[in-house]
Amino acid sequence: MMRTTIPGCVLAAAALAGAHAAAGTPDDRIFASGFDDAVWIQGYYVGYERDLYPIADVDFGALTHLMVGRVRPLADGTVTRDFDIDDVNGPIWAQAAVDAAHAAGRKAILMVGGAGEIDGWRAAASQHRDTLAANLLAAMDQFGFDGLDLDWEPLEDTDQADFQALATELRADRPGMLMTVPVGWINTNFQASDAWYGTIAPLFDRINVMTYDMAGPYDGWQSWHNSALSGASPTTPSSVASSVTFYLTSGVPTSRLGVGSAFYGYCWQGVTAPHEDGGTFADEATLSYATIVDGYYSPSLRAWDATASVPYLSSAAPIGAAGCTFLSYEDEESIAAKGFYARSHSLGGVIIWTIAEGHLADRPPGQQDPLLEAMFSAFQ
Repeated sequence: MMRTTIPGCVLAAAALAGAHAAAGTPDDRIFASGFDDAVWIQGYYVGYERDLYPIADVDFGALTHLMVGRVRPLADGTVTRDFDIDDVNGPIWAQAAVDAAHAAGRKAILMVGGAGEIDGWRAAASQHRDTLAANLLAAMDQFGFDGLDLDWEPLEDTDQADFQALATELRADRPGMLMTVPVGWINTNFQASDAWYGTIAPLFDRINVMTYDMAGPYDGWQSWHNSALSGASPTTPSSVASSVTFYLTSGVPTSRLGVGSAFYGYCWQGVTAPHEDGGTFADEATLSYATIVDGYYSPSLRAWDATASVPYLSSAAPIGAAGCTFLSYEDEESIAAKGFYARSHSLGGVIIWTIAEGHLADRPPGQQDPLLEAMFSAFQ
């Protein structure tokens, strides 16, 4: 499908409003031209990466939801509003992001929490739940967000009761808002299902599996990909497909289940391909797609894993500043494969962490977001 990239972040708001009225589309559905209402492409956009991808350059034409991060839950039930910038410029940046998303006819969802914030989540949700719920809704309303993304990680068995109670209270307080939750990928050597996820599914518009960071130099593991679509085995026990199977078996409806795509890769040393023993992560293990393209990629080094449906770079001699010999990442071909998989299984869409890491600022306009463009195309 051909599409014109929306320049700057502007669509004709009046024309969109007329289209909405004509179609009778409810406010909580995606109405942007070119998208199926059932498919969400949710791109995380975080304050500490604001300089990598200015809001004026964001390709809203390839997104349905901008996931703006973040506010952090504190132990007393209050929430921060610095967006990992500062208390003055953070709110200004967040408001600009929300306004730009709405001007482009897209939804904006407030990311809450994230990695490293588990102590705040647990204390606030168990001891100050009403206060936390009220403060989250107040932050959402302050900037005009359309909903909340409850990024409680890790979401462990002992957290389930407090998490469910908080989500239930938020849904009761604001029935019409959008509410999403990112959940962890599944190690296939362990549990096959957990009915609790089916129990909470009605509370959420999307339950999104963070199907990235799915490999490492762990005991009993061989080298493996950051986000393999398939190919899980006892020594590489992770993939998008196996995690999807877990959540569907647990009772999450297909239409509410999303999968994840990482616009970054992992740098290994001591191995040159998947399914090898003895590999380690480089000191600078995580590399953005932009960094990979600019400092590591060469056509002669690229290989394709047909079982996992992902590419990788392989070199006997260390490459790039990090000295990689096996570099796992996503490209247009792997994103197309994930899109086909999601469509064929009638899944609810995809989350991207993060859209800024895929932005190639030195490319000509219209060529700066190849992964995001590939994601859009994959869901047509």
